[in-house]
Amino acid sequence: MAANGSGGMHDALLDNGFIGADDLVSDWYIYETMEPATPQDDMFPSAIPDCDPTISPQLYHVCMAPISLAVLMGLSLLVKRRRLHQSCWNGVPGLLSPANFLEEEGNRGLVVAVFGILFSSLCILVLDKDPLPLMAPSSQNAREYWKILALLYYPAFYYPLVACATVRHRVSYLVGCLLSWCHCIVHIWQVVDCPQSPKIYRYYSMLSYIPIILCLVLLSLWYPALLIRSFTTQEKTSDKEVTGRGYYKKYLKAVLSKRPRKGSPTKIEEGLLSRIQAYLRSYLYTPEAGFRIPLKLVLSVTMAVIAVYQVALLLLVAVVPTIQIVRAGMTKDIVMLLVQFGLVPSENPAVPGDMEKELSTVKYYLWSLEVCYICSLVLCCLLTCAMLLRTLVMHRNNLKALYQGAVLDVFYKAHILRPSRQAIVCWMSFAAFQTAFACLGLLIQQVIFFICSVGFTFLVVIPLQSGTSSYLFKIIQNMWPFWLTLVVAVIVQNLAAHYQFLEQHPLQKELTNRRALYIVTYLLFPINVLVGVLAGVWRMIISALYNAIHFCQLDISLLNRGVETFDPGYHTYCHYLKIEVSQSHPMMKAFCWLLLQPARPEGTAGLRASNVEEGIQLMQPQKAPPSRARFKQSRARWWLAYTLLNNPSLTACRKTALSDPTANGIQLSPSKP
Repeated sequence: MAANGSGGMHDALLDNGFIGADDLVSDWYIYETMEPATPQDDMFPSAIPDCDPTISPQLYHVCMAPISLAVLMGLSLLVKRRRLHQSCWNGVPGLLSPANFLEEEGNRGLVVAVFGILFSSLCILVLDKDPLPLMAPSSQNAREYWKILALLYYPAFYYPLVACATVRHRVSYLVGCLLSWCHCIVHIWQVVDCPQSPKIYRYYSMLSYIPIILCLVLLSLWYPALLIRSFTTQEKTSDKEVTGRGYYKKYLKAVLSKRPRKGSPTKIEEGLLSRIQAYLRSYLYTPEAGFRIPLKLVLSVTMAVIAVYQVALLLLVAVVPTIQIVRAGMTKDIVMLLVQFGLVPSENPAVPGDMEKELSTVKYYLWSLEVCYICSLVLCCLLTCAMLLRTLVMHRNNLKALYQGAVLDVFYKAHILRPSRQAIVCWMSFAAFQTAFACLGLLIQQVIFFICSVGFTFLVVIPLQSGTSSYLFKIIQNMWPFWLTLVVAVIVQNLAAHYQFLEQHPLQKELTNRRALYIVTYLLFPINVLVGVLAGVWRMIISALYNAIHFCQLDISLLNRGVETFDPGYHTYCHYLKIEVSQSHPMMKAFCWLLLQPARPEGTAGLRASNVEEGIQLMQPQKAPPSRARFKQSRARWWLAYTLLNNPSLTACRKTALSDPTANGIQLSPSKP
């Protein structure tokens, strides 16, 4: 009757003209609300007008791209060719190398900064409407082709920033200063001129440019320091020819010096606190004297950290402002709909009241959802950074083991550490793979931890705060006999195994009461099936969490041994180690450096540090008298034997590299042309 009465009243109102049809529709739908509206400019990014900076990106690239090309052509005149027609034009122009990736000394921070600029630019162009600033705005169909072209344009655009350092000339340092200053001033000018943009979030553009600006500021300080150093210090010729000389000397000192004895071996068991401290120290990379992480590893970890920042920023600004907009625009009409569907608890859902309490409940739920998302994102970033620090420690341990020839300590089967086609390809793509795996790992962790945090919040925390029972508590309450049975079955099996089925002797343990053991095994089989189901669920959860957390680590395989070659990340890492160890072994480089030293006259009064006897000078800094030359030669041979025993992988290289057997500790004559 109430329905009929309301229908009659509706018809009467329409017939009498008290209310129009349009007004009735506007009252029922939620396009209009009586609540104070939030200003649109504060809620929607689309309300922010497009900002045109004084130096537009198109003007910036139109001016800087020809300058970069001219710088590359000019710097190529300072480099000589090594193979192709060396006699033509005195060997110039030559190819500019961006960095000596297999050398241990150089401008490592400068190379990392340029790669950071390049990667951040690529992250920005993925979401940009105009991926190639040189071209006019294109259609949606042609935009993807311009993005592919931009993947080749940006490396060439920033190539002079890194090539100026490898030339090692004052003119190149000066050009590097000017280029870095121009790039830095333009980017800072654009950010200050237009701090807000309508793309995704009003401050996303400014925040995404922070890594680029920091790297450009580093370059703006690095190149002037190199220029000043070129005027204040005079580099030796041998240092220019053989890069990494200082690192090889430190490595030799660390290897040949006497190591201090460790603690007393009588302490076999360690306390719980010491174990926890040792476990935490395994995640903290601390530099060691005489060892330096290769440039490729430093580059890969730094790019992974920048990737974590860019992905986390995108995840944050794409979701959190949307949740805030929904919470600010929540109305009583929407709350009434949620109450009718049973998504929001209400004291009397059949007869809704003013809905003030339900509205505050919905806003609290949305606020809890926002807190869960932010907390899970912070946790994912911390875990990913911790795994990246952990992988640095593992890289150092693996490299030190391979330097000593302990191949089986790193790989589960013997490997020949030599270059190959596949190894070269994996070495080139290692840093890029590490960056991509860090991005994907962060995304996977965010999905998993956000779902877990939301489930824990809405199934445990909120019901406990409000004093209501959730579905999880109802399931536990209704099935408590089942859970109790499983717990009792597991406890009974453990107690029976310890006291009835295991006979302990001072030196060994044996099975006993086998007939009773068989009976209990048969009787508890159905219950153990249910226990196995729970164990399988736990195995699935723990495997997913472990693989998601360690997804960014390439030094471990997520697959079992025997099939770990199907893991592309670990496969790339193994081949990377082969190239790194075979081509930049510090002991091999130190030995080659000693061979490259020019010979000295026999009557020289004192031995200089650049003599073939450098290894002995490092071992014993005091100069020996010239009359003991034969004794020093014998000692040098003993140290060479000691080095080869601790580095068996160098034996093959020594046999193929040295054709003169008298080179062990004896001065070599200059090589004939």
